[in-house]
Amino acid sequence: MLDGILDLSLGGYVIATVILTQITIASVTLYLHRHQAHRAIDLHPLVSHFFRFWLWLTTGMVTRDWVSIHRKHHAYSDREGDPHSPAVFGIRKVLWQGAELYRGEADNAETIAKYSHGTPNDWLENHVYSAHSGKGLVLMLLIDLLLFGVAGITIWAIQLLWIPFWAAGVINGIGHFWGYRNFESRDRATNVSPWGLWIGGEELHNNHHAYPSSARFSSRWWELDIGWFYIRLLSVLGLAKVRKTAPRPVILPGITRVDMETLRAVIVARLDVTANYAKQVVSPVLRQELARADRSWGRALKQCRQLLLKGQEAVDLNTKERLSAVLERYHRLRTVVQFRQQLQDVWERTSNNQEQLLRSLQDWCQRAEATGIQALADFARSLRGFRLQPA
Repeated sequence: MLDGILDLSLGGYVIATVILTQITIASVTLYLHRHQAHRAIDLHPLVSHFFRFWLWLTTGMVTRDWVSIHRKHHAYSDREGDPHSPAVFGIRKVLWQGAELYRGEADNAETIAKYSHGTPNDWLENHVYSAHSGKGLVLMLLIDLLLFGVAGITIWAIQLLWIPFWAAGVINGIGHFWGYRNFESRDRATNVSPWGLWIGGEELHNNHHAYPSSARFSSRWWELDIGWFYIRLLSVLGLAKVRKTAPRPVILPGITRVDMETLRAVIVARLDVTANYAKQVVSPVLRQELARADRSWGRALKQCRQLLLKGQEAVDLNTKERLSAVLERYHRLRTVVQFRQQLQDVWERTSNNQEQLLRSLQDWCQRAEATGIQALADFARSLRGFRLQPA
């Protein structure tokens, strides 16, 4: 009985632990995150309840609490009010005490009341999962002991720590501190890894913050979202339905005028537009200026490279002065930076009607083509054919 009913080898225990923890992370990313928090997918009631039951067994988390805290995180991302941002609390606290921050916010009745709409409110939720959230963990311990014997204690402990460390600590901490960014979202969210295997695709955090309601977290062809694979598999079995994915913009050749379809595509996929602008306009102009600059100005250009490419504001006086001097000396760089801001102004003028926005975009394209900056003119011409692929 010391080895449990299954009587596994050491390798068998490792495989069992990986499978069990992957079911847990799948429950978080599919059920709590993409289904409940963002309504990006619909799940069959049997699948939905299985995930809810499994999370009760392995984490003790209450759907209402998790969803509320996550929605508040998006509402206040990386600023005061965010329940678990390293920009607010520091990376060390979020990484190692993310679970404590979660529990503290779960006790905030105002957060739960404001952000919990649409979460389960049935008899099981009110009388079992929420009322006795800790008893599921005890039941899981007994199951692990029965199946795996003494080794079940270790497996249970790993199950218990999996979400607090990887989700509450790594994703909420490192996912807003270190990594790469495909999109310049207004927060600090990063992609921790392009291959979302270990944490269900949650590693692609910058992509998610760029398009929160998308069921698919991968954006580039070389990124892998294992959660999306699970969704497609469930869809084939008739157990899930995708409600929304991130827009997939394309450039159609031969279109000579900016119309309402262009405007809609630019507004919906604006983060793709700004990412393309950095690669196709700012980057080549910056390379040209670097090729002509002497050593001193070359160093200044390199020091300002990230600010120029990503449109970030300088955070200290020295950097502000350096950036200002660079833009004063290099008028072509100054022009493309100004045009980027003017393009962003088009979709930020929410008080304007569509006709006004369309005229603003048409005017921007005409003026961009007239600057004499080849990269900017080419971008403006290509923008005329900017369209969204059909879902």
